[in-house]
Amino acid sequence: MNTADLGLPVDVPSTALFTDQYELTMLQAALKAGTAERRSVFEVFTRRLPEGRRYGVVAGTGRVLDAVENFRFDAGVLRFLRERGIVDEATSDWLAGYRFSGDVWGYPEGEVYFPGSPIMRVEGSFAECVLLETVILSILNHDSAIAAAASRMSSAAGERPLIEMGARRTHELAAVAASRAAYVGGFTTTSDLAAGFRYGIPTVGTSAHAFTLLHDSERDAFRAQVDSLGRGTTLLVDTYDVAEAVRTAVEVAGPELGAVRIDSGDLLLVAHRVRQQLDALGATETRIIVTSDLDEYAIASLAAAPVDAYGVGTQLVTGSGHPTCSMVYKLVARAESADPGAPLVSVAKKSSSGKTSVGGRKWAARRPDAYGVAEAEVVGTGPVPADLADRQLLVELVKGGEVVAREPLDVVRDRHATVRARLPLSATQLSRGEPVLPTEYMLPQEAP
Repeated sequence: MNTADLGLPVDVPSTALFTDQYELTMLQAALKAGTAERRSVFEVFTRRLPEGRRYGVVAGTGRVLDAVENFRFDAGVLRFLRERGIVDEATSDWLAGYRFSGDVWGYPEGEVYFPGSPIMRVEGSFAECVLLETVILSILNHDSAIAAAASRMSSAAGERPLIEMGARRTHELAAVAASRAAYVGGFTTTSDLAAGFRYGIPTVGTSAHAFTLLHDSERDAFRAQVDSLGRGTTLLVDTYDVAEAVRTAVEVAGPELGAVRIDSGDLLLVAHRVRQQLDALGATETRIIVTSDLDEYAIASLAAAPVDAYGVGTQLVTGSGHPTCSMVYKLVARAESADPGAPLVSVAKKSSSGKTSVGGRKWAARRPDAYGVAEAEVVGTGPVPADLADRQLLVELVKGGEVVAREPLDVVRDRHATVRARLPLSATQLSRGEPVLPTEYMLPQEAP
């Protein structure tokens, strides 16, 4: 959900300095050389998925659209650039009037991607497109990494809900973006109020160990919480002795107690014991929530445990070992001259180090098998084959500088669940493996 959808006033600063200096020095040199206005096509893609991952998740697209809209060089920013000698006067004057006026196409947010997938395509003059490289990559690399980890965790959790609670384990602003990405990947709630305020994500939270330790006894702490929040609250039961805490919790709140939370110990064993105890005490509807450094593997190991929900923090906001997706933003085509009618020519980096790219403005489609299950990611630069024409993945996001594809966050979240369900079953295996779909290139010389 976008802030505007909530009707909430949020001061959004310029994103113009969320960039690297060489974007501006390239601009200055291109302006002097007369090449800055050449029509250009940049594409975002990754050469490989993080080791062992079967698919990637596109997340952050909505934030990219916000960043493009707010990419403005105001007087203070321009003064900083001039005083530091980063740009000359002519470049500063050009930046003062900067407004992105090109087009952006991309995979819809929540889609999955594979090596070589043209996740986003930015078209316009070289000058206006090159400036967006760093901010686009910063958002997509972070958010997609978090969403991919969240997707694996939600797959492992099955129908059990997941709570995002990693705000204290990352930068305060990254925490808000991480919460949004986790929601895209399948989490249901967040503990981060800024994320709830900005994106409308449902928020949850009750108490920590400090609240229990504050009071003279665990019973006093439980009584205070129940008196304040009602019998449906969640009581933290592992500050001292779990069995004694569960007994006290039910005595204080009665069998209507909403939930208990376990944050330490052998979660599988403790969860079984707590479930038996709750049932014996008549609290058969009281849920069990587990936390404590969970990741997708720990969640999967608890599949047979009587657990009703999981809270995940550190491993989620760090991408469960893969905090970036290694996406790149590469020029793949540019006009022969600055003439508006000049034809595009394909360009690509060629390197012996493996950092190569495929030139040309690309389309992408996902080919299904006879059962409707995806079997290949097809990427091409020539005409789209007739059998793939209605299966193209890129959609228009920005047209002539105007955003045309904003979506509520719930739509994005539902899309991801639908798309993931159409992948081969091996996509959700947690064991290490290759991408679940191969990427097939259909270049002009290979076209039928």
